[in-house]
This record gives sequence, C-alpha cells and structure tokens, in this order.
Amino acid sequence: MAKFTEMPRKAQLGIVAVLGLVASVALYFVVYKSMSDENRANEVKLQAKIAENNTLRPYEQKLPELNRTVDALKLQLENLQKIVPDEKEADQFMHAMQNEARRAGIEVRRYEAKPTTTREFYTEVPFDMELDGPYYAMLNFFDRVSKLERIINISNLQVGAVKGGDVKGKKTYHYGPRESVISTCMATTFFSHETNQPAKPTGPARKK
Repeated sequence: MAKFTEMPRKAQLGIVAVLGLVASVALYFVVYKSMSDENRANEVKLQAKIAENNTLRPYEQKLPELNRTVDALKLQLENLQKIVPDEKEADQFMHAMQNEARRAGIEVRRYEAKPTTTREFYTEVPFDMELDGPYYAMLNFFDRVSKLERIINISNLQVGAVKGGDVKGKKTYHYGPRESVISTCMATTFFSHETNQPAKPTGPARKK
C-alpha cells in the first residue's frame, strides 16, 4: 500500500476530506447532539414555566386587593378575639367587671363561679354576682357592661331595696347611706376553643 505522502495530490485531499467528514459526524453525535437535546429539554421547561406564569399573571394585578383583604381579615380576627377570647381568663373578666363597678359607683360583693358549658366552638363561663349601690349607679353599671368589647350576658337579674326588699344576698354587709338597692344576677362570659378540644371546668371562685 502506498504511503500517504506518495499518493497523488487529489487522493490526499480526498482522504483528508473523508477523515474530516468522519470527525465532524463523530463530533456531532458526541458533543453537538447531546447539547442540542439538552437545549431542547430546557426550552420545553422554559415554555412550561412561561405558561405557568401566564396563568398566574391575572392575579398579579389583584395582589394589592388580596393583601388588603388579608389585612382586613386579620383585623377582624383580632376584634373577634377581644369579643370572645381564646383562653379562659377569669381574672381578666373579674377585673373588667370590677373596673366598671368602680366607675359606676357601686360595690361588687361576691363572685361565684358556676359549672361551665362547652359548645362546639366556645365555652360558656357563668358567675353568680351580688352588687349594691345607688339605683341609678346600678343602671349605669349594667349599661357599661353591655358596651364592653367582650361578650357578657346578664341573666337572672333581680333588684330590690337594701331595707325591706325581696332580694336577699348570701350575706348582709355594712351598707353606706347612698347604697339603696341590692342586685343579684348571673354574668356569663365566653371563651373560644378549638373544635373537639373541650375546656376544663372552672373551680369555685369567690370574692367577699
């Protein structure tokens, strides 16, 4: 077989051309085709992401409105937690009642916790109360209680004169000259809780 250098010029050029073609084909399958396949796969992913973004694009304009709605719902939740707290804070309830009694000018003589009642989403916590003071101050007290943020229901309300009245408390106190009426009632407050998570009953609590 003749050496490459001994071959005619045309034969040499033909062999070089064939070798170049083989090298190009090999390079295509080894390098360029894999890169091309990867590029096509990336293009498919890109188009899928663009399509996904396009489906979300209408919500972009609504984002400020959605944020305002979320803020309004958070504020509403905060207000509801003031109206119906999520924990049984009997001390805060009694402090609130005591503060309103002091502002109205009456005396709270007794609190007595009664058995609680658990509902699906809230718990009723009732207290027997005994109060005394001037008649119009007593009216002012119940009006103040009705305007508190948290829900407090007054039931079994009885009002009578300090002397000779039909309403009798569990104990006789040293009444002042302006204390003309005695009142007994049941004040019921409410606490929210998680569904199927009944609150434990409260024990007796008295104030004399």
